[in-house]
Amino acid sequence: MKNVLMAISGPSGVGKGTLVKALLGKRADVTVSVSCTTREPRPGEREGKDYFFLTKEEFLRRAKEGEFLEYDEHFGNYYGTPKSFVREALKEKSVILEIDVVGALNAKKAFPECVLVMVLPPSVEELKKRLEGRHSETEEEIKTRLARIDYELSKRELYDYAVVNDTPERAAAELEEILDAEKNKA
Repeated sequence: MKNVLMAISGPSGVGKGTLVKALLGKRADVTVSVSCTTREPRPGEREGKDYFFLTKEEFLRRAKEGEFLEYDEHFGNYYGTPKSFVREALKEKSVILEIDVVGALNAKKAFPECVLVMVLPPSVEELKKRLEGRHSETEEEIKTRLARIDYELSKRELYDYAVVNDTPERAAAELEEILDAEKNKA
């Protein structure tokens, strides 16, 4: 079985993080890529585990030097996947990228073997409830994220797979089936 690079994305609040945590809890042969960002850490986030927190100047220097598999500006901050982290991790395990739609599509361009999985909400109304219920963003940030939903969902046809997160248990099981199928491809 080969190791797989899998990008999981979808609109904010759809439950990407929950599904990735469930997969990591069940599988020793999978790790999650740690991205770099210029945003401030949220409560409880740790350097090197959740993100590598960089200044904007440091991030842009690394981007110019080609150190990212993909990167993008999103909601006023930069996010990027360090190539070196992914290359090293793939030697031992499959790697999950939990990234936005633009990042996933850019990762596929840079690494054509990357498997794209879009996590979809059961409905847009449910997604709005989830996003508003997180209480981790300001009202303005929520409005910005809600305005982006249609754009992100419009990219579904560019993905290899789509998983509806109606219940985390079922959706995580489907994600695991996809991973196994991709690991077993010749």
